[in-house]
Amino acid sequence: MSDSKFDLTPLAAARVHELAAGLTTAERRVLLDHGTESPFCGGLLDNKKAGTYVCRLCGLPLFVSKAKFESGTGWPSFRAPFDRAHLHYIEDRAHGMLRVEIRCVRCDGHLGHVFDDGPAPEGERYCLNSVSMEFLDEGVEPTLRK
Repeated sequence: MSDSKFDLTPLAAARVHELAAGLTTAERRVLLDHGTESPFCGGLLDNKKAGTYVCRLCGLPLFVSKAKFESGTGWPSFRAPFDRAHLHYIEDRAHGMLRVEIRCVRCDGHLGHVFDDGPAPEGERYCLNSVSMEFLDEGVEPTLRK
């Protein structure tokens, strides 16, 4: 259980497979195969509405709109997560870079990366793929897919 009262029990591989059946090709490529969508094309990049961004695969809350900012990178960017315990942080040395990959702690879906060049006071920039998330309007409670 996270501090924000969400069940963080990892989903069984069979359940992840079932949930993945409803993904588009692009969502599957990013969430399951650790791909990246092209910059400046994600459907949530310019979203300015108040609400919560949840994992596209399992529904776990990831970020809130108040933490979103325009980074100029071409991907939705956030100062801080909804709850740090909702993310799995993994060192990523792919493509000749050292970065930190972020995955959903429940379904292990690839979300994006976190960098240490974000705005104060946190100094972090969570750089997300739009297809890894769903947006819930303010007032809509996240529902975990079990």
